[in-house]
Amino acid sequence: MKDKRRLKLKKFYFHPITVFIFLTFLVVILSGLLSLLEVQATYSTVNVNTKELDTTLITVENLFSFDGIKFIISNAAKNFLSFGPLGMLLLSLIGINVAEGTGFIETFTKRHLSKVPKSVMTFLVIFIAITSSLINEVGYAILIPLMALVYFINNRNPILGIVTAFCGVSFGYGVSIFVGSMEVALMDYTKSAAMLIDESTHIALTSNLIFIIVTTIILSIVGTFIIEKIIAPRIGKYKKDDEFSKTETYKAINIEEEEQRLIEKDKLEKKGLRSALIVSILVLLLFIYSLIPNLPFSGMLLDMKETIYVNQLFGENSYFQDGFTYLVSLVFILAGIAYGIGSKTVKNDKEIIENASKKFANLGSIFMLIFVVAQFIAVFRKSNIGMIVAAWLASLLEHMSLSGIPLIVISLFLIALSNFLLTSPASKWMIFSPIMVPMFMQSNISPQFAQIVLRAGDSMTKGFTPLLASFVIYIGYLNIYNLHKDKPFTIRKSLSMIAPYFVIISITWILIIVGWYIIGIPIGPGVGPTI
Repeated sequence: MKDKRRLKLKKFYFHPITVFIFLTFLVVILSGLLSLLEVQATYSTVNVNTKELDTTLITVENLFSFDGIKFIISNAAKNFLSFGPLGMLLLSLIGINVAEGTGFIETFTKRHLSKVPKSVMTFLVIFIAITSSLINEVGYAILIPLMALVYFINNRNPILGIVTAFCGVSFGYGVSIFVGSMEVALMDYTKSAAMLIDESTHIALTSNLIFIIVTTIILSIVGTFIIEKIIAPRIGKYKKDDEFSKTETYKAINIEEEEQRLIEKDKLEKKGLRSALIVSILVLLLFIYSLIPNLPFSGMLLDMKETIYVNQLFGENSYFQDGFTYLVSLVFILAGIAYGIGSKTVKNDKEIIENASKKFANLGSIFMLIFVVAQFIAVFRKSNIGMIVAAWLASLLEHMSLSGIPLIVISLFLIALSNFLLTSPASKWMIFSPIMVPMFMQSNISPQFAQIVLRAGDSMTKGFTPLLASFVIYIGYLNIYNLHKDKPFTIRKSLSMIAPYFVIISITWILIIVGWYIIGIPIGPGVGPTI
C-alpha cells in the first residue's frame, strides 16, 4: 500500500506556471486579510531641502476587493509588456539566434572555448556574470541563454551553464571592476542619510571601488570551487538526443574526398571567423567612440544633461544603459552575418531569418511563464507587503543598541532577510539608509562602509527568491533544457540546485565584510571602513 502511494506521489508534479498562478491568488487573498487587520508600517526618508526626516505611512493594498480585482484585470497586458526581463530576453535572443543560425557560435565554441579547461571556463563565466551588474540585470538575459548554448555545444551539461550564469549574476550582484549603475542608484541616499550626522560628508562614486574589485575576484574564485566541486557532480552529464539512439548507421566514405571536404570546411570556417572578428572590432570601436564625450559626433549613448561622466553613462536617462542589451544583440547579429557570408553557411537574407526564426520554436513555454510571473510580481508589489516587511526590519534595527561588528552583522542579516520580499537595492536602501548610516557613523563606521553592507546583504539572497524578476529566465531555461518533460523543474527544485552556492557565498560575504572591517584597509580611494 505504501509503495503504491509513493509511486503516485512521484508521478505528480506542479509546473512552475501553475505554482505562480497559485502564488498570485495567495497574495491577493493575503492582501485582503492583512488589509482587514490594518497591517501597516512607517519608514523615514531624508528631505533633501530641509535635511530632516519625513515619515511615510504605508499600508497593505487590498487586492481582494472590487478595485483590486479591477487593477489586476486592467493591468494584465501592461504588466506583461512592461516586464523588464521580457524585453531584455527578446532582444538578446534575436542576436544570439542569428549568430547561432549562421553557425558562428558553434564554430567559435568548438575552435576556441572547447580548449579552455573546465575550471577556467567556469571562473570566466562567473567573473563576467558578476561584472555584468555594472548595468543592472542585463546579465540574466544575455548570459543564461548564451551559456546554456555554449555548454551544450561544448559537451557539458547546459543545465550547469544556466546555474553558473545565474549564480554568478545573482550572488555577486552589485560588485564589479568599475563603478556602475549601483553607485548611481545608492549614492544620493547614502549622502542624504550621512548629512543627518555631518553636513560636510562627501560621498564619491568611487568610494567602494577597491572593495568591489577585490570582492569580484574573491567571489569568482569561491564560486568556481562551488560549481566544479559541489554542483557539477550533483547535476551530472547531459544526454543529447543522438545518445538515446539505439541504432547505428553505416555508409561508405571516400577518404580522399572526406579529407578534401574537411580541409575546405576548415578554410571557410577560418575565413568566417576572421570576417566576424573584423566586424565585431569595428562595431565595438564605434560603440566606444559613442561613449567618449566632446568629440565630433561622439557621446551619442551618453546623457549629456548630466555633468558627471558616470552619471552620463549609468544615470537614469542614460542611452547606454537603456540600450545595452540591444547593443550586445547587434554585435551578435552583425558578427553572425559576417561569419555566415565568410564561411558560406548562408546564401541570402532569407536563410538568415529562417534559421534564426527556427530557434524560437521551443520558447513558447518561457513566454507563458513570463506572463504569469509578471502578474505575480505586479500583484505582490501593489500589495505593499514587501515594503512593509522591510520597514519593520529597519525599525527593528533602529531599536537595537548595537555598535561595531554586531551592528554590521545584524544589519547585514536584516537586509538579506528583507531582500526575499523586496529585491530592489534602491528601494531597500531608501528605507534602511536613514537608520543604518547614522547608526554606523555614531559607531565610528563610515557611511561608505554602510553602503557596502547593503551591497552584501542584497547579493546574499538575491538569487534565492522567486520574487526576483529575472528568476523567471533561470527557471524557464532550466525547463527548456530539461530532458524529462514529465518532471519539470519546480521552484523548489530550482532553488535546491543552487542552495550550496547560496549558503557558501553567504558565509563568504560575511567573512569578507567582517574581515575587511577588522583589518581596516581602504574600501575606496581615501576611504576606509571607519571614519
